[in-house]
Amino acid sequence: MTTEEKIKKQLADNAIILYMKGVPTNPECGFSAKTVGLLNATNIPFAYVNVLAAPFIREKLPKISHWPTFPQLFVNGELVGGCDIVEAMSNNGSLLTLLESTKKTDGLSNNDIEQLVKQSIVDSQVFIEGAGCDFTVTVISEKFADLTAVKKQQMVMATLADVLGSGKLHAVSVQTYTPDEWQARPVNSAAGLLQIGL
Repeated sequence: MTTEEKIKKQLADNAIILYMKGVPTNPECGFSAKTVGLLNATNIPFAYVNVLAAPFIREKLPKISHWPTFPQLFVNGELVGGCDIVEAMSNNGSLLTLLESTKKTDGLSNNDIEQLVKQSIVDSQVFIEGAGCDFTVTVISEKFADLTAVKKQQMVMATLADVLGSGKLHAVSVQTYTPDEWQARPVNSAAGLLQIGL
C-alpha cells in the first residue's frame, strides 16, 4: 500500500480524523494542543495520526490536502482546515454542528443492528430503540435458556463487536430474555396509558 493509499483509507475509515504533531494526550506543538482541546470540548470521539511518528504521511498529506501545515482536521473525507479555522468554527458554533453530522452518516440503522444480531442468534426476536450511534437492543431467544446474565450479554455483544470497534456504534444497552421471561416480564403501566397498535 502506498502512502497516498494509506491516507485515503484513513480518511475513508474515520469520519473525523486529525493529523497532528504528537498524540491527543501529549501534543507536541501549541497548534495541535489547541485543536485537540477544541475537539475534546465537543465530547465527540475522533481519530488521529501523529505525523511526527509517520514521516511519509507528514511529507505526502500536504500535497493531497493542499494545506502546508499541521494540524489538519478532516471530516467525512474533506479537509476542514488547521487550528485557526477549527478555533473560528468552535467560536461560532459550526464545529459542533459539523462533527455531530458525522453521527448521521456513520451511524447504523435499526435494521442494520437487527441483522447483525440475527446472523449469529438465528432464532431471535430483536427490538431496537434509539438512533445515530446509541441504541437499546432487546433480544429474545431460546438460546439464552440456562445462561447467566453476563453470558447472555456477551452473546449479544459479540454480534456487535466489529461495529463497536469501528466506532460506527458508540453506545449500546442490551436486554436479554428467553421467550418465557419475555412473557412473564411486568408491563409498565405507571403512566396509565395504553399502547395502541396502528
